Amino acid sequence: MSSFFVALQGLGLSLTMIIPIGAQNAYVINQGISREHHMTTASICFLCDIILISSGIFGGGALLASYPVLLNTITLAGIAFLSMYAWQFIQSARQPAENDVSTPTMSRGRRAVIIGALAVTLLNPHVYLDTVVVLGAIGGQFAFDERVAFTVGALLGSCLWFYGLSAGAARLSPWLSTPSIRRLLDILMASMMLFVAIKLALGLYTRLVAG
Repeated sequence: MSSFFVALQGLGLSLTMIIPIGAQNAYVINQGISREHHMTTASICFLCDIILISSGIFGGGALLASYPVLLNTITLAGIAFLSMYAWQFIQSARQPAENDVSTPTMSRGRRAVIIGALAVTLLNPHVYLDTVVVLGAIGGQFAFDERVAFTVGALLGSCLWFYGLSAGAARLSPWLSTPSIRRLLDILMASMMLFVAIKLALGLYTRLVAG
């Protein structure tokens, strides 16, 4: 198989893995709408993917699978973070209409935005399972040269998705920031994060019972 087609496979699988990671994407969208360091947010998510995808493809996936305690610890932290952030969105949705344009991240500086982006990425077990374990298991089957091509394709998918999502949300910000749309987005993002938190909690309970 040529390196070009291996790279295309990496691109497609990367997008398949990254797009459904709801909490991370919700954070990127929210920062894009508020235009608060939104490209910094996209860069943090992409840089994390560079590390996670590369380490998974070149051997890190087996390490995570070998330490369930580490995965459970990340899961607990992720549940706490997602629940806290969902509560912030709920509080934002409850504000009077004239204040609806403010969001949980609007008043935060670059440092807080970076910490939030790192948290919503690194405290989400789905990120590790999808980028490190799944992509790592698939990419690790190739010979070295094709493995490099697969990694390049996967990282290209991550780059296109996060920067495109952030830029698109910023461009649509005037429409998305209207009171009614803003409230609807706050409710949707809170629901999404609570759904992921509950799903993580159920998965953690299943692993603990099975163990």
